[in-house]
Amino acid sequence: MAFEAVATVDQLPPGERIVVEMGERYIAVFNVDGNLYAIEDVCTHDGGPLGEGELLDDEPQNPKVECERHGATFELTSGKPTFPAVVPVDRFPVKIEGDNILVDPENPL
Repeated sequence: MAFEAVATVDQLPPGERIVVEMGERYIAVFNVDGNLYAIEDVCTHDGGPLGEGELLDDEPQNPKVECERHGATFELTSGKPTFPAVVPVDRFPVKIEGDNILVDPENPL
């Protein structure tokens, strides 16, 4: 796996997210209560940027992000969508090494 550093732990506190360009894709990395999730930053319904969407954490074990354009939500744990989107978003391995947050953009989960 080709993990790449995207931020330091201090740059991504709980409740925050960043969007990073990795090769030919943009990946949104979310910190939800200390758990890190990395998904492709593109709504599969109409191409909207998911990194700018509202984080829905009403289910702490299954946080979601809502696309601003048409309200489709995506589970950060699985990439699973809700209507109007029907295609999941890609998820990526993410880990912490030392103070660095690393994402592997080459091997979607």
